[in-house]
Amino acid sequence: MESGKTTKGAGGRRGGERKKSVPKSVKAGLQFPVGRIARFLKKGRYAQRVGTGAPIYLAAVLEYLAAEVLELAGNAARDNKKSRIIPRHLLLAVRNDEELGRLLNGVTIASGGVLPNIHTVLLPKKTEKSDSDKGDKVSKPKSPRKVAA
Repeated sequence: MESGKTTKGAGGRRGGERKKSVPKSVKAGLQFPVGRIARFLKKGRYAQRVGTGAPIYLAAVLEYLAAEVLELAGNAARDNKKSRIIPRHLLLAVRNDEELGRLLNGVTIASGGVLPNIHTVLLPKKTEKSDSDKGDKVSKPKSPRKVAA
């Protein structure tokens, strides 16, 4: 009957060359692993079913956040004349950015330290005397002990 056709395996899988599999991350144009995130979403039981677009979207969001933090931390490292990003640079990057600071408000970065800040009350008071006032007025002793001495 069908002597002219070549016989194929079940579902047409056996005959011919097999195509090389392309990772979902490459298809989506991302660096973060879409397949791994899909596995975590399924195993985490966050929902009964996980759509195909959910891990792609999540991977894209995580990649964007990572790129943003790393760019700002790299700028902080360059400002401090360092070639490596340390936790201090991460803290400075996150806390100086308004949106990232709001996102990571309750997060403690280990070995990050604190933002440099001196309260205005602790700063020395500025005197209102100018150069012309110094010559006109006679200097008075500030404490009574200096007068007695």
